[in-house]
Amino acid sequence: MPAVTVKALESKSFNEPDEKRRPPKTEVDVVTLGDTTLGRFTFEPGWRWSETVKTVVHTESCQNNHLGICTAGTLTVEMEDGTRATFRAGDAYSIPAGHDAWVENDETFVGYEIMSAATYAKP
Repeated sequence: MPAVTVKALESKSFNEPDEKRRPPKTEVDVVTLGDTTLGRFTFEPGWRWSETVKTVVHTESCQNNHLGICTAGTLTVEMEDGTRATFRAGDAYSIPAGHDAWVENDETFVGYEIMSAATYAKP
């Protein structure tokens, strides 16, 4: 795998993102630094991919690959084969395509992702 390199010293704030996506109960804030797109994913209590983002992308399961860090809340992911994993604040995670996911309990989930931000929750 080729090494990732950067060409410029840059900084952007997720509080003033380059792009905002807002499906129901979902906030995706996107910033691009050089050739890399990063995302802050915020899911409200009661959020479930199959009831929120699915209404935008129209696939039977999430087809994005995710690589990120959970900074708040709890998210459970279920793969199409029934395998499940739960991520909590402080956990790094990888999720392959072909899954559903939902927020556990009544705390908002916040995750920062470096793999799927360019396309997640886009029609």
